[in-house]
Amino acid sequence: MAKDIMIINDSEYAQILQQAVSEIQTARITVARQVNSAVNSAYWNIGKLLFEKNLESGYGSGVVKRLSVDLKEQFPDMGLSPRNLWDMKRFYERYNACDSKLRQAVAVLPWGHNLLLLSKVENSDAVEFYAQECLQKGWSRDMLLNAIKMSTYATRQSQIKTNNFDAVLPMAQANYANEVFRSSYNLGFLGITEPIRELELEKRLVSKIKSFILELGRGFSFIGNQYRLEYNNKEYFVDMLFFHRRLRSLVAIELKIGAFQAEYVGKMNLYLSLLDRFEKGENENSSIGIILCADKDHLDVEIALQDVNKPIGVAEYQLLLPKDELQALLIQEINSIEDDINSEKE
Repeated sequence: MAKDIMIINDSEYAQILQQAVSEIQTARITVARQVNSAVNSAYWNIGKLLFEKNLESGYGSGVVKRLSVDLKEQFPDMGLSPRNLWDMKRFYERYNACDSKLRQAVAVLPWGHNLLLLSKVENSDAVEFYAQECLQKGWSRDMLLNAIKMSTYATRQSQIKTNNFDAVLPMAQANYANEVFRSSYNLGFLGITEPIRELELEKRLVSKIKSFILELGRGFSFIGNQYRLEYNNKEYFVDMLFFHRRLRSLVAIELKIGAFQAEYVGKMNLYLSLLDRFEKGENENSSIGIILCADKDHLDVEIALQDVNKPIGVAEYQLLLPKDELQALLIQEINSIEDDINSEKE
């Protein structure tokens, strides 16, 4: 008897594909973190050794130089220069007295990321914030540097929440959703210099979907744009639909070229109801909606989200980096280059 052939639609296949990709990505991340953790553990213990032997730059330089030469003979493929050995000591001194959560976060970062945090960030809460962002969103060293220079931590602390996640989601999921979704996104990579329509904005985002996903953060898989939903002989289209693997939620994004308006919430609430009824998998969490607009007033958002039982966030986008931020970024970069030159001379 011939076996029955299972036929699945494009939506079902898209979910199978994104789950398979998610498993592979998770495995790769796990391996990378294990490698980083092992390397950092060795560096931590070497730094502890130098600290306990009371070696300081100056009278201890000769010992550290000799140690570097002898270690490199046995481990030529590791970064064991005198400067790196001193960095290991700084690494231990910096985090030895910190709480376990911070130590665990930096322990699995690549060493280059840790060196950047050691030299650029003094506040422990800020270090933990940047470390968690790197882990959750897969920031490269250059992306971390840009985030630090743009004072992302300070900006994020001053932002007012414009979502109802705490009210409608379980506590653990709400906390993580608040970490994943931001209240502002920079779409400068689109190169937009003049007014455009919403469909054109969507078209450009789709054409540069990899850049958009990087801006959203790690964990997003793109399912499609103008995603069709049907109910009661009526058609509805979600501008952009994603799946977030750690939240295990479908994420609907609606694009608006103007300022936030309260009626946008009702439309998004309808989309989320349809997604939860017809698209959400058996083991998935409630779908989440993000309204991405050019501007928002948090009081307008607060009243519009009041009594809404679907998780909805409102975020604004920037098409260009503000002039004052750009100038500050350039000045910081110039000063950083000068500091590096002076340290090399020393």
